[in-house]
Amino acid sequence: MNNALVQAYSDCRLCPRNCGVNRNLGELGYCKENSQLRISSADLHFGEEPPITGKGGSGTIFITGCNLGCLFCQNWDISISGKGRIISEKELTETFLRLQRAGAENINLVTPTHATPVLINGLIAARKKGLSIPALWNSSAYENAETLSMFEGSIDIWLPDLKTLDSSISDKYFNAPDYPEAAEKAVLYMLDNSELRYNSKGALLSGVVIRHLALPGHMDASRKVLQWFAKHARNRALLSLLTQYTPNHRVYSKNCPGRYISREESADLLRWVKELKIENGFFQGRNLKLI
Repeated sequence: MNNALVQAYSDCRLCPRNCGVNRNLGELGYCKENSQLRISSADLHFGEEPPITGKGGSGTIFITGCNLGCLFCQNWDISISGKGRIISEKELTETFLRLQRAGAENINLVTPTHATPVLINGLIAARKKGLSIPALWNSSAYENAETLSMFEGSIDIWLPDLKTLDSSISDKYFNAPDYPEAAEKAVLYMLDNSELRYNSKGALLSGVVIRHLALPGHMDASRKVLQWFAKHARNRALLSLLTQYTPNHRVYSKNCPGRYISREESADLLRWVKELKIENGFFQGRNLKLI
């Protein structure tokens, strides 16, 4: 174990919340987690983008807690309500290796930011024991640059959400008015530190896949994200444009959009993708080059 990494929990500033709490002493940050890693599940997942799912599925580990506060989160029981169990670093390492033996194309760490130190330690230990498949960082992109610099080659594939570049939207729906600035810096770091590479079967070995979930009634914000992608990432990353926003009627989500994406809004998204000449990626699972 790299104890220097674990010390980052003592004055936790792993994400832009910069809580400063001592999670090693059991204190909880915004993520509602101390230094003990908790996970909800670890299994093969076949619903990711094609180059991530591949033939064998993505070895997906859902980590309890989250440093964002998305009102419409579909995994709220894990990210907000704390569903999960404590897992030791030894068991984490064994879980990585078990998923590899099961045929996983990669190790997919979901909402991992607040657990960075123990996850890096687990990956390093697993590599020493024969883990050879790529490690994938599946995050909201609400990251601190100092945290990203801790990876030192531990992560091969980056799967960040680029939720919005509009601070009024991130304040209203994610409780993070500084999200756009933090996410832009984080995604640029990822782009600068990982190029697209595939194996012989078309599965990703490294690279960046940028997800964006379009929100009903906020098409101008989505267009801004697409323009950013065209300028900064069109030839360096894959785009995954999603339209499956689902109204979530939990009590504390009452201020979220109360409808699905309309056909007109979906058509606008496709038109902008074509106008911006974005072809590398997917639109709700369909290859952009074939649309």
